[in-house]
Amino acid sequence: MKNSILQIHPADSILVALKNLQAGETVEYNDHHYTLKENIPAKHKFYIQDAAAGTEVIMYGVLVGKTEMAVSAGSRVSTENLKHASGAYDYRNASYKWSPPDISKFRDLDFNGYHRHDGRVGTANYWLFIPTVFCENRNLDVIREVLQDELGYSVTEKYKSFTRELILARQQGRKISDSDIPSFAAMDNRSRVFKNVDGIRFLTHNGGCGGIRQDSAVLGKLLAAYANHPNVGGITILSLGCQHLQSPELLEDIKKSSPGFDKPIYVFEQQQSQSEEQMIREAIRKTFEGLVQINELQRKPASLDKLCIGVKCGGSDGFSGITANPAVGYCADLLVALGGKVLLAEFPELCGVEQELVDRSVNETVARKFIRLMRDYEASAIRSGSGFHMNPSPGNIRDGLITDAMKSAGAAKKGGNAPVADVLDYTEQAVKPGLSLVCTPGNDVEATTGQAASGATLILFTTGLGTPTGNPVCPTIKISTNTSLARRMPDIIDIDTGSIIEGEKSIREMGEEILAYCIRAASGEITPKAVLLNQDDFIPWKRGVSL
Repeated sequence: MKNSILQIHPADSILVALKNLQAGETVEYNDHHYTLKENIPAKHKFYIQDAAAGTEVIMYGVLVGKTEMAVSAGSRVSTENLKHASGAYDYRNASYKWSPPDISKFRDLDFNGYHRHDGRVGTANYWLFIPTVFCENRNLDVIREVLQDELGYSVTEKYKSFTRELILARQQGRKISDSDIPSFAAMDNRSRVFKNVDGIRFLTHNGGCGGIRQDSAVLGKLLAAYANHPNVGGITILSLGCQHLQSPELLEDIKKSSPGFDKPIYVFEQQQSQSEEQMIREAIRKTFEGLVQINELQRKPASLDKLCIGVKCGGSDGFSGITANPAVGYCADLLVALGGKVLLAEFPELCGVEQELVDRSVNETVARKFIRLMRDYEASAIRSGSGFHMNPSPGNIRDGLITDAMKSAGAAKKGGNAPVADVLDYTEQAVKPGLSLVCTPGNDVEATTGQAASGATLILFTTGLGTPTGNPVCPTIKISTNTSLARRMPDIIDIDTGSIIEGEKSIREMGEEILAYCIRAASGEITPKAVLLNQDDFIPWKRGVSL
């Protein structure tokens, strides 16, 4: 992809600048010449023909907006001259045919994971702390600091050391710089006490009481899904006692979602304890016993069809739908062809490509469920005075994603081209092999929280601007859309797809590299940056309007 401009689909009426273009410059693409009326920054688009106000604008082969005013060929697409518009959609009994990619490189491979009683295989082995109500968050913070520090999981020691050096320098009357502080790797030589426990995770949240009872009921199902997650080996539950989400109800939700549940689980009610100190000490003691138990588990080989990968984008830019998202989509198609599961979420960022997804649905039941969830979601947004059209953030817009339909058309590329095997409402479990659509907001953490609840054991997260997002139980792999970001934020980026823009690698080659990375991460051979940084973001969705 060495051209300076790109037409993504033959029907597109706007072109993408792959590098900064200057006003007055003439650029050529497919034997057509275009003289630019103004500067076109990289990632932004320009019109290829004069158009009157109200003209439909096509990108990725779909409607992404309508012109607000008359525009000239060579002028830049902006929020001033283009407003969101998307096509209507409905079930039409389309006959979708899919040609799976070549999987010969991966057919005989496996990964080393943790086998659970229900047949699922985890890519990690975590101990999980769950509060039934926000009142227990402070107690969880105390336990987190103690256990992560003492058992070798902390990432804060480098900052503690830096602060101690600042204090000492002030006392001695000298200045100190970052270069005076030893690196974390050099000074943290502690080894984990439990070699087969990948971490201790904490689901702090602001729910469980107050609000409406339905919120607590949904929260219970969400927390139960996390307790049953294949990456979780054991659970400690802290409960106040008087809250809406009662611990017996949570335990019942856990047993309903997994009748053969066999993980160690401990429950502590603060209002039944002698003191806060007594409860915390007992929670630490019992958890330590549980850690000893799950530390006996060993990674064992599993076929790639046991992988369940969530695909997500955040901090998107104008290259997201050209590099990282299509590369992740190719990886998704490879996994589907291998019999695995792929979860595509964030329904507000499927606005404008609904008809394609309806047409790709394996049957009418799946298609109708998607249509119902999308229309209900959009209607709730409109009733609140908002709408899907308000999804793009200022950062998205600055980097060339002008309308929600434009953003969505690129975001949907993460799901590849496989048929839609299932549609899952929030907290529903993925049970069918293939591509499933998961109803979540576009909000990064709410979406990844929902994907993990549906069973994702790895998440592929693409970003063009840089997003420090992770998940407590699901290792999150960050993929940059451009090399500049990968160089600027190497501490959060795992894979760089910028070579696609430079013409050095194809989407197919990058997709294969991403799947190869997933296999290593799933086997514990490599640790994604989000895991190293303890980016354990968790936000339950209250089913209100969140874009």
